[in-house]
Order: sequence, then C-alpha cells, then structure tokens
Amino acid sequence: MKKLDLEHDQISVLIKKFAIPCVISMIVAALYNIVDQIFIGWSDAGAFGNAATNIVYPFTVISLAFALLIGDGAAAFFNLSLGAKNQEQANKSIGNGIILLLFFSLILTVIGFVFHSFILNIFGGNPNEIECYQFAKDYLRIICYGLPFYMIGQGLNASIRSDGSPKYAMFATLVGAISNIILDPIFIFGLDMSVQGAAIATIIGQILTFIISILYFRKSKSFRVNQESMKLDKEVCKKVISLGLASFITQLAIVIIIAVANNLVGKYGYVTMASSGVAYGVVIPLAVIGICMKVFGIVVSIVIGVSLGGMPIIGYNMGAGNVERVKETIRYILIINFIIGLVAFILFEGFPSFIIHIFGSGNSKEYMEFANACLRIFLGGIILTCLIKSMSILLQSMGSSFQSTLLALARDVLFFVPAIVLIATFSHSVVTMLWSAIIADGLAFLTGIFLLKKEFSSMKDNE
Repeated sequence: MKKLDLEHDQISVLIKKFAIPCVISMIVAALYNIVDQIFIGWSDAGAFGNAATNIVYPFTVISLAFALLIGDGAAAFFNLSLGAKNQEQANKSIGNGIILLLFFSLILTVIGFVFHSFILNIFGGNPNEIECYQFAKDYLRIICYGLPFYMIGQGLNASIRSDGSPKYAMFATLVGAISNIILDPIFIFGLDMSVQGAAIATIIGQILTFIISILYFRKSKSFRVNQESMKLDKEVCKKVISLGLASFITQLAIVIIIAVANNLVGKYGYVTMASSGVAYGVVIPLAVIGICMKVFGIVVSIVIGVSLGGMPIIGYNMGAGNVERVKETIRYILIINFIIGLVAFILFEGFPSFIIHIFGSGNSKEYMEFANACLRIFLGGIILTCLIKSMSILLQSMGSSFQSTLLALARDVLFFVPAIVLIATFSHSVVTMLWSAIIADGLAFLTGIFLLKKEFSSMKDNE
C-alpha cells in the first residue's frame, strides 16, 4: 500500500486504480468460457457443441465458486487485518488461503474424473442425445486436468489485488485468456479437434495464469508467505470461509439456475412450439440458455469487478473505523453499476439478434425465435441484477458475511428456483418460464435495499 493511501486518497481515484484492472481481470476470466462457445458455434459442432459446453459449464462454475470462497475470503480478511494493523493475521490469511485452495482443487479434480457421468446427468445431459452427450463427456474429461491450475490461479488473483497490485492480477489473467483466444482456432479448426481442442486451449491458458500468479509471491508488498503463515489456523480458516461465503453462493447460485433450467428444458422442450408449429426440442434451448448465461456472466463480471475494486478501500476503512469513507465508496460503486446495467439492458432489448449471431450463423428460424425471447425476457431485469450482485459484494467487503450470503441466495435460489419451477410446471413452456428471472430480480432488489439500509443504520449507531 506504499503508493495508494486507502485512508486519505480521493475515493474516485482509488476506485479507478483498483476497479479498472479488476474489471479487466473479471472480463478476461469470463472469456475463458465464452470464447470457447463462440469458436465452437462456428465449427462443425455448432449448436450440439454449444449445448455440450452448457452442460459442463456448471461444473466449472462450481470450481470457480470454491476458488472465490477461499480467494475472496482471504483477501477480505487480509484487508481487515491490515486496517487493524495486525500483520501476523494478514500473513496467515494469505498463507492459509493457499493451502485451502490446493486442498479443494484436488478434491474437485478427483470428483470430476470419478463421477463424470453423474455430473453430466444432473446438469441436463441426456445419453439419448448421442452427439451432444459425447461432446460434453470429452470436454469435461479434459477440463478436469486443468482444475487445480484454474482454481489456484483464480483464487490468488484477489490476494494480489488486495496487496495493491491490481495491474499484476490483471496481467496474470490476461495472459491466460489471450493464449486461449489464440489457441482455440488453432486446435478447433487447424487441428480439427472440435470441442476437445477448445478444452485443451482453455487449460493451457489456465496453467499460464497459475504460473504468473505464483511468481508474484516472490515480490509481494504487504504480506509474507512462509511456513508459519501456511500452517493452518482454525480461527483464520473459519474467518476466511465466512467472508468468502457470499462469493461462493453467488457462483453456486449460477450452477443451481443452469441445472434447474437445463432439466426443465429436457422435460418441456418437446412440448413447447415455436410460431412455425415446430417444437423447440432440447438442443436449441440448451444452446441458447448457455449463450445467455455466458453473456449474462460478462455483464456480472464487470459489476463484480467494479465492486471488488472497492473491497480494499472498504475493508481497510472499516478496520480503521472510517465510516464516512466506507459510505462514500459504496455510493460511488452503486452508481457506476447502475449505469453498467442500463447499457446492458439497452443492448439486450434492442439488439438480441446481433448478440446471438456472434455465436454462429445459419441458425434455424426456431433457434433465432427462442434466442431473441431468451435475451429479452431472461435478461430483462439486468439493471436490478447488477445492483443486487454489487450490494452482495459490498456487504461482504464490510465484513457482513451473513447479510451478504443471504442476498446472494435471495435472487438466484430463494426466489428464482421456486418461480421457474412453478411457472414451467403450470405453463409447460420453456419460453414462459423465462419470466421467473424478472420476478426474482424485483424481489431480491427489495431485499438488498433493506439489508444495505440496515447496515448503514448500524454503522451510524457505532459512529
């Protein structure tokens, strides 16, 4: 923190310094999956390949959820410890985080290899759709080889940012993503490896990000990782996990959404008719919902990047007792994320066909009809979603792990899942069920406003 004074520098300057590299890092991280989907969409695999990556996508999100559980939790505790001038605790938050990342990454890798058929089935894979299922199986098997590198690289990113090196964190992620973008067409088209080529390109990029992230620890500014700091401390681990729980729930909620939606598609896809009188089937909705979730992920990544950019400022000043600077930072971040949501809303409502064409051409009339409906309806509440995701991260930065976790659960689990199941069950339509997202956005936004106001009141009482 030698160059940036979190306690006295202008808030707008600090957010710019932290948020811009953080946003780039988050977008680049999201590109790992979306780039694969774009190239696969233009390959011979087409919609079948995109449907396959959508089936595997929830498992990669689970991996990211555990990476952020530890990574964001360790970073939040690190900032709070620095603000409280507790250097030993700050060192332990990072050291313990590394050990926990290693542990969870190895466990998930084993699960991916041993239970691959079960994983595909619960996320909407249907062995009767032979071509699609085989693509999904190939993609999952290769992705599992890179899981430890992916999880540790993503988890360490937050610690690097919190150490006052957001540009280095951005660089680590950027190198991996650029290599993926370069290698995707080489493996998919040049070597004719289709979906398997996309998976190989992805894990090579993840390995590069991992290596660059590990090298940072030789030049860290505000912490030292050694044998003592890496010795597991029960209390430190509990604090790290509690502070990272909101990030974990946010990602896990995406898994639940996709799993529920994919299975409902399998149940009602063949009884939902397009205007042409032809049923949408399973492959079209699976491919389109996958694309919508990836596009949605890009917007949310920007929002989370802006919010995480404020985490060091909020965490440090919470630890130092500077309440007004905390409030000012929160207001600034919410305004920025509202504008981001507004721009996304205009794009989704006004230009859905343009967005869909990025992921391949020559699609059927039924494909484009469902795609336009999906973008306009499913992502219709994107402004509220941006504010909800932002408020959850802000509450996490303030050390309010319970409120943060509750809000993260509210939109995607407590409101969305019951709504989509009920609507699909009564309507028997994979189009009508898309309205559940807007219902969930409205209810969760009201919940977020209530929780944030309550936190502000609590801070005022403590002044």
